[in-house]
Amino acid sequence: MTALSKELLRRIPKAELHCHLDGSVRPTTLLELGRELGIPMPGDTPESLAHHMYVRDARHLEDYLTRFDTTLAVMQTAAAMERITYELAEDSAADGVRYIEIRYAPILNITGGLSLEEAVDAPLRALVRAERDFGITGRLIICALRHLDPAVSLRLARLAVEFEGKGVVGFDLAGGEAGHPASVHRAAFLHARDHGLFCTCHAGEGDGPESVRDAVDNCGAQRIGHGTRLIEDPKLTDRLAEQGIAIEACLTSNVQTRAAKDYASHPVRAYLERGMRVTLNTDNRLMSGTTLTDEYAHAATEIGFDFQQLCTLARNGFENAFLPESERRALLVRADADIAALRAEVDA
Repeated sequence: MTALSKELLRRIPKAELHCHLDGSVRPTTLLELGRELGIPMPGDTPESLAHHMYVRDARHLEDYLTRFDTTLAVMQTAAAMERITYELAEDSAADGVRYIEIRYAPILNITGGLSLEEAVDAPLRALVRAERDFGITGRLIICALRHLDPAVSLRLARLAVEFEGKGVVGFDLAGGEAGHPASVHRAAFLHARDHGLFCTCHAGEGDGPESVRDAVDNCGAQRIGHGTRLIEDPKLTDRLAEQGIAIEACLTSNVQTRAAKDYASHPVRAYLERGMRVTLNTDNRLMSGTTLTDEYAHAATEIGFDFQQLCTLARNGFENAFLPESERRALLVRADADIAALRAEVDA
């Protein structure tokens, strides 16, 4: 039987459902944009900058989020946003990712004079080019933020709806959970869902399972970002499994934010065994110093997933994509054919 090498894991056709644009900037690009725009960076080489941006000392989720101030500082022009999106798609394609949903909060990209619409147009242009150049299908998820006024969230939900069918496929709520319940932003979720958009929600990362319950029961979330602490409520876990609520698991960032003690104790295996629709994701390639292949490698070496289980996680990514059924099925048919070929190699 073939060992589960990094190259074999890279070749598994993958879907990335939880990836933040402002957390996935190349260090070289961050440095170059900082110089172009006259914005000081906390490192003068790509290596030193990457070292600084990698989170080693977070006490909790809010600590982890402070690194985003650096990337957002250079993400205030259409050219910068288009470049960063295109490069993320290029890097993901090289990592074996066939489909990616990139999320971000455009409200954070307009301090330099962009309109909200321009802050969406630029990444969409990049995804069109990336599909042509690298064969990767990319879509956007618009994020609202828990700590902002619910009126801002509704404004962002309306923005997402404006671009529905043009490359935006979902609406999300991100940011620090503690003290900021998702249900405060219920009107935004209802607007998105009433207009045909899919909804996900960060929950169960910086707060407990009640945060997940709130996102599902009060906001209608169809997927949960992270959901790491959901396992603390076994009955709720089983109910969400029965309802088909997918979990967007992000192993490395969960360890960094202390949502999980370490990789081995992450509940991703328990979720899979309980029949949940679990997917693996990077969250933030820069701050977590990771790739999706790295996340699969952690699942294999630290958690003990075998090749078949990793392929199940990969298929879950395609099956729970925020796409029309026909597009989802087409991606899955191609992925299944390639997985079958890889399985033959592994079994040889």
